[in-house]
Amino acid sequence: MSTHSLSTHSPNGETPSVDLFSPLRWLAAGWADLRRNPVPGLVHGALLAVFGWILLAVAWNHFWLLAGAFSGFLIVAPILATGLYHVSRSCHQGRCVGMKDVFALWTSGDGRLIRFGLLLGLAGTGWVLTSAGLITLWSEAPITKPADFLRHVFLNPKVGLFEVWVLLGALLAAPMFASSVVALPMLVDTSVPVSMAVATSWRAVAEYPGPMVVWALTIAGCMGLGMATGLIGLVVLVPVVAHASWHAYCDLTNRPHDGHQKANPT
Repeated sequence: MSTHSLSTHSPNGETPSVDLFSPLRWLAAGWADLRRNPVPGLVHGALLAVFGWILLAVAWNHFWLLAGAFSGFLIVAPILATGLYHVSRSCHQGRCVGMKDVFALWTSGDGRLIRFGLLLGLAGTGWVLTSAGLITLWSEAPITKPADFLRHVFLNPKVGLFEVWVLLGALLAAPMFASSVVALPMLVDTSVPVSMAVATSWRAVAEYPGPMVVWALTIAGCMGLGMATGLIGLVVLVPVVAHASWHAYCDLTNRPHDGHQKANPT
């Protein structure tokens, strides 16, 4: 599979292939998209930050639930970024779209996006319940505040709860990532059925396992950094990652970044 990048070419005119450094190129392209058309991205980021603050206010004294909710955010985040995939596509077609166009996408009634969103929502809910049950039943002390989680789960000298919690989260997140990393931008970009989009997504992950692992860790790291800043960092990091995901999709499916896809991937 040949690939295309946003604007970085080697001296001989060839486009760089997907490799372990591609996530950095995607992030740079995502940052460039945010600078070109900042309003939709910043609105997305601000809304998610506000939602996070509301969640913190409601569940601050129930951190056994809050830990799963924030980590489960990574599972459902791709469906929340569909509007920004449209923004990136439009930017590189020479059009600057606003929130009106994003709302039009959200209210389009596309059954494919609705079904995929419900699937991710169910997966996220399943993880929240699993996380809450695991922490509540396994922890030797009640987990009500972030300090309790840090002391009794994260810093617990006994090997067990934290390792199992991370492993279960990874086992759930990995197939969700593999199913959505290419599929959701493709559903926004084309009229292919969900099954074809998911199959293409899994094929891309199978073909480029190293870069995809780096990309998944990069996304998790960016979201973790955003949460560590009191959620303020999410205002910028969410749109950067979302726009970058569009460029990852373009590279992984041989789609020109600045034009319509000429043919559906096979």
